[in-house]
Amino acid sequence: MRLVYAILFLLALIGAVFGLAVITQPDPVELWTPLEGPLEASHIGETHAAEVADYERGSESRLAVLLTDEGSNWLGLAHGLKTIGVPFVITRETDRALRHDVVLVYPVISGRNTDQETLRTLARFPQNGGTLIATNVLGGGLAPVFGFEGVTESRSHTHLTFDDDYTITADFQALGQKTIKIGSETQLATNPGTNAYLSPRQRPVAVYEDGSAAIVRRDYEEGTAYALGIDLGQLLLKGYNFKEADVAETYVNRYQPTLDTLLRLVAAIYREGEPDGVTLGTVPDGKKLSVMMTHDIDYRKSVRNAVKYAEMEALNGVRSTYFVQTKYIEDFNDQSFLDEEGVGYILKLEELGAEIASHSVSHSLQFNAFALGTGREVLPSYRPFVRDLEATTEASIMGELRISKFILESLISEPVTSFRPGYLRIPTQLPEALQWAGYSYSSSVTANKSLTHFPFRLMAGRQFDTNTDIFEFPITIEDELPPLLGERLEEAKTIADKLAAYGATMVVLSHPDILGHKFEFAEGFIDHVKPYSWIGTVSDFGDWWAARDAIGVDVDDAGGVRSVKLNCPTPIEGLTLEVPESFGVPGPLSGGKLIRAESGTWLVDCIDKVMRIELAKTTGMPGN
Repeated sequence: MRLVYAILFLLALIGAVFGLAVITQPDPVELWTPLEGPLEASHIGETHAAEVADYERGSESRLAVLLTDEGSNWLGLAHGLKTIGVPFVITRETDRALRHDVVLVYPVISGRNTDQETLRTLARFPQNGGTLIATNVLGGGLAPVFGFEGVTESRSHTHLTFDDDYTITADFQALGQKTIKIGSETQLATNPGTNAYLSPRQRPVAVYEDGSAAIVRRDYEEGTAYALGIDLGQLLLKGYNFKEADVAETYVNRYQPTLDTLLRLVAAIYREGEPDGVTLGTVPDGKKLSVMMTHDIDYRKSVRNAVKYAEMEALNGVRSTYFVQTKYIEDFNDQSFLDEEGVGYILKLEELGAEIASHSVSHSLQFNAFALGTGREVLPSYRPFVRDLEATTEASIMGELRISKFILESLISEPVTSFRPGYLRIPTQLPEALQWAGYSYSSSVTANKSLTHFPFRLMAGRQFDTNTDIFEFPITIEDELPPLLGERLEEAKTIADKLAAYGATMVVLSHPDILGHKFEFAEGFIDHVKPYSWIGTVSDFGDWWAARDAIGVDVDDAGGVRSVKLNCPTPIEGLTLEVPESFGVPGPLSGGKLIRAESGTWLVDCIDKVMRIELAKTTGMPGN
């Protein structure tokens, strides 16, 4: 992004030196046809404050999160578990939690926040065959249960290194996840507090950079106890809320699976400890990688070139998303380009199967500092004007969202549900503003700054306690930072292969301002990932992901028949269930279809609100 700013500054300087007119007054609105609207106001203020009760329901086959402090970052933990596909319940009741085989105590265990009877009960749990995971074990006499002798607290820890001799971490080395960064070396005050466990009885699962134990494990005859020295919920929200400080090793274009690694660890512990552990796959149709090719149209020549990209993508049998700036006023940035010629190109994009999404109206560097607005902004009176690099007038967040959506939906046949801001400038209230304006999906941050290559649900105000209905699809590769995009194809392929190894998501951002090396990159990248990837639009993947996020997964004995039960509020196709190999051949089912069954994975369509798959008594898998 710094390169973009430098170029824009240089253009402004040239204009000043040569007396080029810096436009000081907005020109008239220039559209292919006069438009007035939208007629309905946006209802500002409608967000859902999350409560523990929202997450209490589920069978004993789920992971139980025993919450010791409702004022903690538990909602970030819930979002992370949803992302990685681990079914869970959250409860404040110890007896309820300990009916499950795997229990995660969060955010802390100490003698001050946990009564003695609860501490004794927790101590017996792994000794009686359960799997006990706890974050921040600070007291209460439970150190021997987890196999350590003492604990020290610090904000100076910056990295975790995993011991890949354990089954749950066996593939971390191969996936580049053996060492992950969790804190800043230079901004210690911004680091999450960590705990180091002293004199561990067994080899630590993970150590900090100074060699002290970050995650310890104690094995019993049947059960296992794990103590985590990091607040996973807090770290998740640092990434999800775009609040990491010097944890991202680069802004974009690199592989940094910090949160992915930690979520995969929890999922592996759950599957190891729960005989009936069924988790949800992360990629549609049983593929290995979810890919979204996206293009930002914020320049007049880009509209024409975009058709060439869409034609190539259509020939390859894939659809992509075009984020279109709805520019209708000539200003410092560019001329308007929603005239009849520009509209013709956009209609051609839709005809070729592309998703048309919003890229704002003004494409302003100041978007992150805009006022929220009223939710009543309309054409033709909404006239945002970019005066120069430092000033945009008569603009608001809601105006940018409402008007761009209205213009595009006046032009195309499909609703506009996806948004990306210019320059990836992110206002604090963007998540809830998107919801109020009628969007569903955002692709506004980079995967590196989010510390994850998975999608996630956004939270109102980028805080810790209020959900929105908006899902974020972070960007892995962009085209503006050096070297040239065409010179980075092999590196992008390598990243894609790593992400495919654990079912992650890869969003590529490219500006179709030129053909050449950018076009060749798109062709070469699609050719490489197509054999093992689901490739589609942000809205198509978003619809699938939102349906998946709402699914409840249980294994129960209803009616005396043992079965996997899926609660699917929205029908979903191509959903992978990762099941214990002991489940064998799927038995009779209702409420959906079994597409394919392999050892450890079933691919299903969940058609009704409840789908049941009986567990057959035989073993061995059918041929495919």
